[in-house]
Amino acid sequence: MDNCKDLECSIDCSNEPVAQMRARVCNGRLMVHFFIISMLWIIVSSAGFVNAQEFNPSQTGSVQNTSLSDNEAWQNTARRAEEAIAAGRASSEAFEELRTQLVTWREKFRKGQSTNQSSINTLQAQITALGPKPDGVEEAPEIAAKRTEMEQRMGLLVAPVQSAEVSYSQADGLIRAIDEIIRRRNTAVLLELGPTPVNPNHWKTGLDAAGSTLHSLVNEFKTSWSSSSQQVRMKQNLPVIVVLLLFAFALLLRGRYWAERLTLSVQAKNRTSARWLMAFLLSFAQLILPLIGIMLLEQAAYATEMIGVRGDIVVSAMVEMAVIFMVARWLAGRVFPKSEHVAPPLNLVTRHRTKGRFFASSLGFLIGLNGLIDAISQFENWSIQALVVLVFPVLLLAGYAMLRLSRLLGQHVENERGDDREYSYRNRITHYLGRIVFVLAIAGPFLALVGYFQAAQSIVFPAAISLGLLAFLLVLHRLISEVYALLVGSVEKAREALIPVLLSFAMVLAALPVFALIWGVRRADLFEIWARFKTGFSIGDARISPSDFLTFALVFVVGYILTRLVQGTLRSTVLPKTKMDVGGQNAIVSGLGYIGIFLAAVVAISSAGIDLSSLAIVAGALSVGIGFGLQNIVSNFVSGIILLVERPISEGDWIEVGDEMGIVRNISVRSTRIETFDRTDVIVPNSDLVSGVVTNWTRGNSVGRVIVSVGVA
Repeated sequence: MDNCKDLECSIDCSNEPVAQMRARVCNGRLMVHFFIISMLWIIVSSAGFVNAQEFNPSQTGSVQNTSLSDNEAWQNTARRAEEAIAAGRASSEAFEELRTQLVTWREKFRKGQSTNQSSINTLQAQITALGPKPDGVEEAPEIAAKRTEMEQRMGLLVAPVQSAEVSYSQADGLIRAIDEIIRRRNTAVLLELGPTPVNPNHWKTGLDAAGSTLHSLVNEFKTSWSSSSQQVRMKQNLPVIVVLLLFAFALLLRGRYWAERLTLSVQAKNRTSARWLMAFLLSFAQLILPLIGIMLLEQAAYATEMIGVRGDIVVSAMVEMAVIFMVARWLAGRVFPKSEHVAPPLNLVTRHRTKGRFFASSLGFLIGLNGLIDAISQFENWSIQALVVLVFPVLLLAGYAMLRLSRLLGQHVENERGDDREYSYRNRITHYLGRIVFVLAIAGPFLALVGYFQAAQSIVFPAAISLGLLAFLLVLHRLISEVYALLVGSVEKAREALIPVLLSFAMVLAALPVFALIWGVRRADLFEIWARFKTGFSIGDARISPSDFLTFALVFVVGYILTRLVQGTLRSTVLPKTKMDVGGQNAIVSGLGYIGIFLAAVVAISSAGIDLSSLAIVAGALSVGIGFGLQNIVSNFVSGIILLVERPISEGDWIEVGDEMGIVRNISVRSTRIETFDRTDVIVPNSDLVSGVVTNWTRGNSVGRVIVSVGVA
């Protein structure tokens, strides 16, 4: 059986490496677009759990008919997948399509594993209530008949669940096999030795391809120009074209200059968070105004009615290139600011910041130029030799720009080093980042020279896009810090605060899938990781999913907050109005806190549906081990509870323990703090207070007694 035909796909094995290379380049362009728009990544959420249905014998026929139909369709899909995997001749695109079908089936089987769950639980409870079958004694006929009936019903209820589990395992295995094939192919493409760009025999091929494309564009324009109908439409649109061109050139030539002057005028004042935020918002005009000019210029080009098929490809790619360049230039202006009144993210002098803006903007331009060449090559179906020759100069210049940026990162680290010549944690990260960029900037062009062109492209341009994403994250971190400083009213407090750091850390975690996509990780792999993350992990026979953990956390936090509220109410409102002493009040408040936290944990575990009964033996053994290993701590904890309940001493009592004498200031579950008469705090373990001899000089009597020995001369 021909697998390619069965998968309804066309396979061109000779062009497979070229197609995969262009597909990876195209994916890189898509990642760039994704980065430009909003730096958001798509979170795939699964559907809700299937509601468990009670077993109804009257519906057995329709359910069986549906199951038989689904089973037949699944067997056909599984058979096609097994044959395609065994042959290994289908294209990667066909395997991806087949994998999508298998993922749909697997998700269906995962939901099917919870079929009849409520009925199974109810029936299992009934069978358990009957107890085990008696040994050596005949069971009552009524009980035996009831047991047989329920076991038969249990078999009917469990059958679809078991079938779903078996099919789920089969679908999961087929998906893993397809992923392995695609990974092997991608690895083979990366390690494939192809033509080298320094071979003079390939130069003519590349120049001929570029000249042929240019010649086709000129002929296309001439054909459109020779059409009288198109000339008429262009003349009709001429006033619109003129207006569009005037506004486009005005925005492109002066728009960014106007916005930059306005931003610098705001930054020229004192350094405050409010002015930084205002300047940051105004800086978007440096990006938006030129983009509007590009859009107007594009509309003017299409209004001429002279744009053909090739012209449309070129114009669209050039617009993308311009957008990428402008975004890179805007990011460069934020990381390497021109104003001397703004604290730059990197500690560089004015001369180095100017270089940083130039090379960062150039890197964006080269990324866009690579996308332009790739779009034209796909349309014109250039050979691999032509593509290598024409892309290599772009690759070489991009590597040089990255090399210079790595040197600027190293310069920042040197400027940040203190008198002790030690690196801070942030500077160590920046130092390692600069080293990595330096190595990649050299390794990429070198691999292209040797002939590993696909590997070179997979190193240089993803590294360049990753630098842009890091710059974007750096700008967002500064934005978060300035907003927080504005809210708290102090830049120093904002620098030492934890909230901006946590928000920035969450932002970095959210960007990890974007980094993965930039470096060539398949979207299917990310979805697979997310699906397995949602499934959760097993502890014994208990499975804990993220939703269970979230439910546990929310319920426990609510219980904890309620406990603290009740404690606060008792401590400040209720107990002071009673005749109970301070020690008794503290004992009640502390005991209520422990009980409330314990109940919150129990309710949270029950609400999350986590069954930890299978871990009872393990927990018991663990508690014994903890009891021996932490014997002193456990003893102090139990002693603390005894002190809070029996209250032989209270806060404010004057006591003597061993050689220490002083006033009891605090009684916790592990230790008691005593303030001696020379204002020294002594921490006494609670076990010493319970097992040892304690003298309480003011127990039941607030009058203390002091024995002073007076010598007689």
